[in-house]
Amino acid sequence: MTAKTGEKVKLVRGGGGIFEVRRDGEVLYSKAETGRFPEPGEAAKLFD
Repeated sequence: MTAKTGEKVKLVRGGGGIFEVRRDGEVLYSKAETGRFPEPGEAAKLFD
């Protein structure tokens, strides 16, 4: 993701199957809302 978007990426461990993509505290993608993991490349496109 860093190479594609130039953004620094940090993994924050959690529990309960939570998967979110955030930028500056804003949730850009939430597995809880969509019911699925993002498709390959989908999360990177959120930074465009």
